[in-house]
Amino acid sequence: MVVLAAVAMLTVACGNAGVPTDPAPVGAVSPPQPADVGGADKTSSGTTVNTCNALASQRPTNGTSVLNGSTMEKIKERGKLIAGVDQTTFLFGFRNPTTGTLEGFDIDMVKAVAKAIFGSDDSKYIQFKAISSQQRVPVLQKHSVDIVVRTYSITCDRLKDIDFSTVYYVSGQRILVTGNSPVAKLTDLAGKRVCATKESTSLTKIESDPSKPVPVSVDNWSDCLVMLQQGQVAAVSTDDVILAGMAAQDPTLKIVGDPFTEEDYGIGIPKGEDDMVQFVNAVLEHVRSDGPWQSSYQRWIQPRLPGLSPPQAQYK
Repeated sequence: MVVLAAVAMLTVACGNAGVPTDPAPVGAVSPPQPADVGGADKTSSGTTVNTCNALASQRPTNGTSVLNGSTMEKIKERGKLIAGVDQTTFLFGFRNPTTGTLEGFDIDMVKAVAKAIFGSDDSKYIQFKAISSQQRVPVLQKHSVDIVVRTYSITCDRLKDIDFSTVYYVSGQRILVTGNSPVAKLTDLAGKRVCATKESTSLTKIESDPSKPVPVSVDNWSDCLVMLQQGQVAAVSTDDVILAGMAAQDPTLKIVGDPFTEEDYGIGIPKGEDDMVQFVNAVLEHVRSDGPWQSSYQRWIQPRLPGLSPPQAQYK
């Protein structure tokens, strides 16, 4: 009887376990979103219409001479040009995963300015500071960088806070979607989520479009790419050169529609540094006319966006 009782107890302890119960039942799981995902830009005016001659910059008067007491001499004495750049936009400003160095069309423009100051574009003369779109104005106002070269469109609103060089590249806003998407133009995105970076002219255009797409704002364009790949947004809308970089990284995506804005890129410079504006404009004159622009364009952009040439400078 003792043995039978022991067996009975063992049977109860180790017998049929029944149906396992999931201690943490999970329903449908959405992919994680990037940090700081938002909506419309509350600081935006809803329009990018220029009310001034935004593209007219200061005419260079001393070429690329580094004059005594100038802003450029102070940079030279410091030993480094500090440049605010992107590190997430393939083709324009990105970190090479093999070498760890920053590369792209914008990076080449920084090197041209450094070479004019130091006589060399060696990395020891440049301090790159990776910044997001919304940091472009603050870092210039705080003088924590000397220049910002980050697919930076010149607008009258921005000229209230900072200065710009002449235009060194002209782009246009378009749309990036998945390969099987029926979207062909911005109006096809009515009521659909469309990604752009915070405080960008691209986000402003999405917000103000009469078809009323739903703006989704992030810190970096790479975040938009991930959200599109994961189906969290229906499209990404920004400058064609940025979209070309995304499409090059993921061939399952496609750029659709004609450009519906003109984006004139300039080099951002702290307000009041007129000598630096003139100096940078002299550098860009050389870049456009003597080959560096074409060389950089052919390396980074031409295979994906052919047929372009340097823009003409406009001066006050």
